[in-house]
Amino acid sequence: MASTLFEKIWDSHTVTDEGGSSLLYVDRHLVHEVTSPQAFEGLRLGGRGVRRPDLTVATMDHNVPTSNRSLPMADQTSEAQMRALERNCDEFGIRLFGMGSPNQGIVHVIGPQLGITLPGTVIACGDSHTSTHGAFGALALGIGTSDVEHVLASQTLWLERPKTLEVMVSGVRQNPRAVTAKDVMLMIIRRMGTGGGAGSVIEYRGKGMTDLSMEQRMTVCNMSIEAGARAGMMAPDEKTFEYLRGREFTPKNYESLVGEWRELRTDRDAEFDGTFELDIGGMAPQVSWGTSPEMTCDVTEDVPDPGEFAAGDESRLRAAQRALKYMDLEPGTPIREIDIDRVFIGSCTNARLEDLKEAADVVRGQKTAPGVRAMVVPGSQMVKRQAEQMGLDSVFEDAGFEWRESGCSMCLGMNPDILGPGERCASTSNRNFEGRQGAGGRTHLASPVMAAAAAIHGRFVDARELV
Repeated sequence: MASTLFEKIWDSHTVTDEGGSSLLYVDRHLVHEVTSPQAFEGLRLGGRGVRRPDLTVATMDHNVPTSNRSLPMADQTSEAQMRALERNCDEFGIRLFGMGSPNQGIVHVIGPQLGITLPGTVIACGDSHTSTHGAFGALALGIGTSDVEHVLASQTLWLERPKTLEVMVSGVRQNPRAVTAKDVMLMIIRRMGTGGGAGSVIEYRGKGMTDLSMEQRMTVCNMSIEAGARAGMMAPDEKTFEYLRGREFTPKNYESLVGEWRELRTDRDAEFDGTFELDIGGMAPQVSWGTSPEMTCDVTEDVPDPGEFAAGDESRLRAAQRALKYMDLEPGTPIREIDIDRVFIGSCTNARLEDLKEAADVVRGQKTAPGVRAMVVPGSQMVKRQAEQMGLDSVFEDAGFEWRESGCSMCLGMNPDILGPGERCASTSNRNFEGRQGAGGRTHLASPVMAAAAAIHGRFVDARELV
């Protein structure tokens, strides 16, 4: 019987089925400081240990400061969570990449770059953007704290079987340096809506996807959650195998596994529960204007009228009206006339080496616009070292950017890197809802290229005119 990539992985990891749910074996469990303390405490209260500490990896990312890393920290809650993770990992025998580790970084950045993420595996983490790892042909699932405890105790996870959704992306980007994977994903969400993938696992297919590098594929899979999906994934190919070859934690029998992984693809006659198609030939860079990723338009367009955006849907009309009020924007305002105060290049969506290289190409020899505060936050200490070896830190600092330590940073308001009320930010992160980057902060989602260009010009510009 013909099967999709998702079905092959799901079926091969099913331990048992019961009452419409399946018990899945988990190959890798990734842990961070925010969603794990209660889970470990639950183990203690129940007198249980961690079933497979050798398949569990922890890091600190959400709360870590990206400037001064000395302790004690200003935020006592953040420090308590990180101290708790240290104690828990020590007690239960779990490998931890803490603040002093050369491998510390955002959990969805370090997994692939260390070779912990592998094709054909089931990966779980208490973070919604675990879908990032699906770029390697893995079924990567974000889970809640109670599920974190269950995986720690049993190395398994109960789940209802999701539907399958094919996203077929055709065409060739006319200027791939200016129109990036981030733009493609924002366009997909814009067209599908934030509920377009609800209840489904998305498989991204077509030339528009296979043309992407591995780091670009991670950006796409990362934002599957913003389309409402349970996970996103792509079939592994030679780019995948080459990326993972020789990583620190890739298996010793890696070359023999590659032969098996080449079979990890959707069969020719397999059927999906739904299909969405997009031709990306001729598309423009994207910028969000509202408080949802689907509230996005071309950089060359104007902020839409709420009625136009709603297309007769009363709930979308109210959402657009509220978004424009929060964002302090008027319908008809050209996107290229929106001035910005802050720029954030980072997050699990866009803080990898390729992202930083693309942004550096835009700012090299330039200066940030007066009144704009811009920061670059590498996704991991490894990315930071590689960037510094290439001199990218000097490129950014010479242009007036702040060069930071690795962490989640301004993607979410759980650390010192936040927006002030009313500040407007060009951000390479994945979410733009009210208060995401700080109470009253206004977030415009964009690619690293577009964010870097906005820092230099003080407003949004069409990156196709620059690179």
